[in-house]
Amino acid sequence: MSDVPEGLHYTKDHEWAKLEGRRVRVGITDHAQKELTDVVYVELPTVGKAVKQGDEMGVVESVKAASEIYAPFSGTVVEVNKALEDKPELVNQSPYGEGWMVVLEVANPDDAKALMDAAAYRTHVGA
Repeated sequence: MSDVPEGLHYTKDHEWAKLEGRRVRVGITDHAQKELTDVVYVELPTVGKAVKQGDEMGVVESVKAASEIYAPFSGTVVEVNKALEDKPELVNQSPYGEGWMVVLEVANPDDAKALMDAAAYRTHVGA
């Protein structure tokens, strides 16, 4: 059974987003990291990159597969988790904590309307 914390927004592509004022912290869900298995590499966007909701903004590679990371909100990348360069396994160990990937400055808070809450995401993944 996957961990699906309350208070986060979720995409159908298995990203989570935590609003922090006008910014949003983004990562992949526990369900996604379990499906990928052992993460060996994370490619993150550059700080300053503008993204639209649904745009690809990075890649997670595991021993099993590679999977794109999509922007849950439109905005500008203001921070990336540099720790993942040396420790990509943090995505497996702590997907909602130390394994976060990107912080976006949100362009349109209404983008949240297109995302799922925890209950809807649990239904989506059959948890």
